[in-house]
Amino acid sequence: MSTYNTNKCKDFQFTILPYLTWNFKSFVVTKNDKLTEEVMKTIKSLLLGAAGFVLAATSVSSIAVAGSHGWEPTKPVDFIIMAGKGGGADKMARLMQSIVEKEGLSKRPLVPTNKSGGSGAEALIAAKGAADPDHTIMVTLNSFYTTPLRQPGIKIDSLAFAPVARMAEDTFLLWVHKDEGITTFDQFLKKAKSEGSKWVMGGTGKNSEDNIITDFLNNNYGLSIKYIPYKGGGAVAKDLAGKQIRSSVNNPSEALGFYESGDVVALVAFTNNRLPMFPNVPTLKEKGGDFSYFMQRSVVGAPGMSEAAEKYYAGLFEKVYNSKDWQGYKKKKSLMGDLMSGEELRTYWKGQIENHRTILKASGAIK
Repeated sequence: MSTYNTNKCKDFQFTILPYLTWNFKSFVVTKNDKLTEEVMKTIKSLLLGAAGFVLAATSVSSIAVAGSHGWEPTKPVDFIIMAGKGGGADKMARLMQSIVEKEGLSKRPLVPTNKSGGSGAEALIAAKGAADPDHTIMVTLNSFYTTPLRQPGIKIDSLAFAPVARMAEDTFLLWVHKDEGITTFDQFLKKAKSEGSKWVMGGTGKNSEDNIITDFLNNNYGLSIKYIPYKGGGAVAKDLAGKQIRSSVNNPSEALGFYESGDVVALVAFTNNRLPMFPNVPTLKEKGGDFSYFMQRSVVGAPGMSEAAEKYYAGLFEKVYNSKDWQGYKKKKSLMGDLMSGEELRTYWKGQIENHRTILKASGAIK
């Protein structure tokens, strides 16, 4: 029978992980080295098995923790702007980008790209054909509805886009240069009617938002205003200030600088109530016109975007919306409307598509 000389024992440590160490007695055998080796092998096997269990548990735990954070971008995000540089949509998009960067809301940057061609068709086609829908978002205008209706050949379904966030509804005012000597809507109607097609209105594209309003004025007030399309609202506002055109239907954000400098005059607002920034400017409804018009300022995801990515962007832009900078911008630029996302936003789109279908049919833009 083998005996163990326990008088020659010593402390032995077996480290499984940097933070987990096992301590036990290793016995030094004097009569049966073979048996000792077998005992040690058994102990090591048990300890290595325990180590494997700990590592497996740690890996599962790590995966669970990582998964709890949800989806996040793994590369820069394409941020398409369906309008030209300097306009309201461009300014809004770049402000949102700066808020995300300033507040550290995303580990990956939003990279703005202006695509204004074809009254937004260029942007819609680019987003639809995105190689990576989860890393492609777009800032939209009402051409998000009107361009697919007017150009069925581009085969765009607005409802196929991911409803990330409606950040605001923008407003419109009728503007003229101060040197026209016009200070009221009635004076505008009289002068524009007397000049017929010689009176020029600048806008952001055929059948775009300001073109729709211009058509309304022509059809309901007996005018023959000539509409000239530009690539963006910023260029329109600049040319009105430079007296290259006679009037415009710009958003406040596009014309505000020239208004504050005294170069342009606001005559009427196409809203239900007077705008706080322009308390002395009456609404068209006050002047007897049964018409108001707003433009969505929304962020959408490319068709095919995953639910996880849509949820991420909805959360991201909710933070942007609630930021001090965004709320200040909304107030300064007379933006209206509350935050909207998900199915609520999709339902809103459905109503707007039908409204614009009716408007475009009435103007003869579509059958």
